[in-house]
Amino acid sequence: MSRDALAWCLVAMTAIAVAAIVALVVRNRALGRRKQQAEEALKAELATAQGHLTSVQAELARYKHQFDTTIRQAEEAAEDSTKAVLKGSARFLQSLAAEQMTVLEGIQGKYGNHPVLAELLEVTHANAQMQRKAQGIAVLCGAPAGRRNRPGSVYDVVRNAQSQIRNFRRVEIMQQTGFALKASAVSPVALAVAELLDNAASFSQQDAPIEVTFQRIQKNLCIVIDDAGVGMNDEERQRATALLSGDFVPRLSQLGNQPKFGFPLIGLLARQYGFRVDVTGISRYGGVRAVVLLPEELWTEEQPAPVQEAPAPVSIVRDEQSAPSRPRTVHGLPKRVSRATAPDDQRQPSRTAQDTGRVSGRSRGALGALQRGTISGRTFDSAATEGPQDA
Repeated sequence: MSRDALAWCLVAMTAIAVAAIVALVVRNRALGRRKQQAEEALKAELATAQGHLTSVQAELARYKHQFDTTIRQAEEAAEDSTKAVLKGSARFLQSLAAEQMTVLEGIQGKYGNHPVLAELLEVTHANAQMQRKAQGIAVLCGAPAGRRNRPGSVYDVVRNAQSQIRNFRRVEIMQQTGFALKASAVSPVALAVAELLDNAASFSQQDAPIEVTFQRIQKNLCIVIDDAGVGMNDEERQRATALLSGDFVPRLSQLGNQPKFGFPLIGLLARQYGFRVDVTGISRYGGVRAVVLLPEELWTEEQPAPVQEAPAPVSIVRDEQSAPSRPRTVHGLPKRVSRATAPDDQRQPSRTAQDTGRVSGRSRGALGALQRGTISGRTFDSAATEGPQDA
């Protein structure tokens, strides 16, 4: 009896367990279906949301592109307007500087022996600096650098650049050179060298030397400028290299409240005219070594000056009709006359007139020398041995 009850209990428990298992299985299946349905619904909603997000992102990108285009066009228009204004102003300053130079030359020719010319030389030097700054701004704003009709000596080009900086006395050109720049390269190279010399003078002590040498390396001609300044760190060298390469041209608004036109101007000139400038070297004084590398397309060897023929000897026999009349003796020989009673056309020029002409010539030579930045041109005693002044 007890065994039958136990068996029935086991059967009942087994049935209950089977029923529970069946119920759990059915419930799990129902939960799985509901989960699957929920996941499918969530996936559908996610796909819908992703589609909306994609469309919103595309719309945002379109608006951003339009915004960036509008801002860029506005910046370019503002940059072009600013450059046009600056270029016009710089051209006006250049014309004023040219007029001042004409007036100074006129004053020099009229008052060649006057002591005031010593002060006029300082005015001429300041005028040359103003003209260089105006030319640099104009070129950076899109104006051409200018073009000569004939080649110019490399030595004279560097001296011309020297004359356009404030502390020109500190610059020493260590050697002569037998090379000349082609006409198209004279003005841009002179302007670039002037900016490098001005930069060297600005970032070094007032009594520190600035040396300029020339080197011919393979097919290139190098103008080397060594200063004794503070040098540059790695970040400054990288920025200078980028600016001097001409690949990166900053906007005028990126030049700062006190604009630094030097390196951007040099880089623009180098890219336009095909030369290179490097300032990553260290000079023997611990400062910066700037190298202007000119390819063979921009320079040539100087031609020797043509030998001038000697002037024909002047005949001492004068035509009787052209010779001035002088008193003669009864035998037809000319009488000796005193200097006081001699006619005006027979008197020798007075020492005052000779001195005036000599001083005038020296003054013109000094003014030309100052324009080239030579030390001898700072005094009236220098002879007028300067080269062409349009170098």
